[in-house]
Amino acid sequence: MDKLGLALSYGDVRLKTQHSDIIPANAILKTRFSKNVTLNCPLISSPMDTVTEHRMAIAMAKHGGLGIIHRSLSPKEQSREVGKVKFHLNGLIKKPITVNANDTIRDIDELVKSKLYDFHSFPVIDNDEKLIGIITDTDFDFCIDREKTAKEIMTKKVVTAHEKISIKDAFKFMQENRKKTLPLVDKNGKLTGLYVFSDVKRIMTDSSVIYNLDKNGNLRVGAAVGTGNDVMERMEALVKKKIDVVVIDTAHGDSKKVLETLKQIKKSNPHVDIVVGNVSEAESAKRLVKAGADGIKIGQGPGSICTTRVIAGIGCPQATAVYNCAKAIRNSGIPVCADGGIKYSGDITIALGAGADSVMLGNLLAGTEESPGETIMTPNGPVKRYRGMGSLGAMEESQASRERYGQTKNEQQKLVPEGVEGIIPFRGKVADTIDQLLGGLRSGIGYIGAKNIQQLKENADFYRISGSGLNESHPHDIKITKESPNYRR
Repeated sequence: MDKLGLALSYGDVRLKTQHSDIIPANAILKTRFSKNVTLNCPLISSPMDTVTEHRMAIAMAKHGGLGIIHRSLSPKEQSREVGKVKFHLNGLIKKPITVNANDTIRDIDELVKSKLYDFHSFPVIDNDEKLIGIITDTDFDFCIDREKTAKEIMTKKVVTAHEKISIKDAFKFMQENRKKTLPLVDKNGKLTGLYVFSDVKRIMTDSSVIYNLDKNGNLRVGAAVGTGNDVMERMEALVKKKIDVVVIDTAHGDSKKVLETLKQIKKSNPHVDIVVGNVSEAESAKRLVKAGADGIKIGQGPGSICTTRVIAGIGCPQATAVYNCAKAIRNSGIPVCADGGIKYSGDITIALGAGADSVMLGNLLAGTEESPGETIMTPNGPVKRYRGMGSLGAMEESQASRERYGQTKNEQQKLVPEGVEGIIPFRGKVADTIDQLLGGLRSGIGYIGAKNIQQLKENADFYRISGSGLNESHPHDIKITKESPNYRR
């Protein structure tokens, strides 16, 4: 391929089958996104405003992957999204969300709606911050008059525990008293913490073996930053929320500004992993590793909503880009993430076989229930909006989008988009999509005779196929009357 100057996409190649004694369901999918951030599955959700906010990031981490919160938010808003992920599974909630005794139920409803809380249980405190009751889902459900106060509908006899109680004792105590929440109070009756039974049970019974957790038992999450003036403000806010990994998210990762930003961030935050993107050339990957990147994001123009290659005339087809970049930094210990171009689960197997350690998904996740935005009903069924961060709409609305494509100084009427916006079919819960993608990957690993992703990379061998070979790979000579959950053309 090098001698021919030929570059290939995922659709141009297929992996060769090999002898196997592997049961696909037993394939191990553990890998890394960055130098110190591990994954239990190789799926990352893209930092796009129609893909990843806290709901998507929570779902990704619960399936062993990782969500990257987009940066078309203020630093405060972005850090708040990160916090919702990091503290979603707290064994001990040190600062519970409370309501005041005089708050109306309507006020609390508005709080839940504005903060996007997915719970309806609140400790009730008085003006001296002493615990005086608790409101649960049941209390809310049976309250018809929303002008009533928390004090009027709360459960007044609250079962509490001392603030020093261990999680083991709390688990036993909650079981014995059949309580789903356990407020902790000090000797003065002030609220100092809260245990939630579902979280305590998960920790004590190890029912979350697939969850991608940090050393404190919290879900892992990442966030995107740019190269603008607010980068250090974002970093400060994200570090306070215990961010696991930060992605310098640009269209041209091998640029002076990106390298300067990487060095600036690493100097101030040496303990935080920094993944840098996007690039598509071997020398670019080498340069970023030398500059201190903890992970490299590969892909310039392969996304379904990206027009960079036809507008700017640049970019390497993704299979070749991944192979060349991964090969160039193979012995560096720095992981590679293949970003964009994934249409089917088989493309994930190909990307990993070509050298990637993980893949970043946009389109396949954008139409799910957990992606930001409302579900729109159309005559052809429900849909959701999906747009590239280089689309005109994204650029007009977001300084971050303009910055990503190096157009921060352009007047709006002179913006040059490198993406499009549109709609895609609603796909339901993201868990169903992830299960199908990982099932296809496990099947592919089984055909290769590999036990894990590392063996897949070591054993992978490819055919270059023709257009006829690609057509033959898809269903043909039939009118599909019932769609499969993992196939849409």
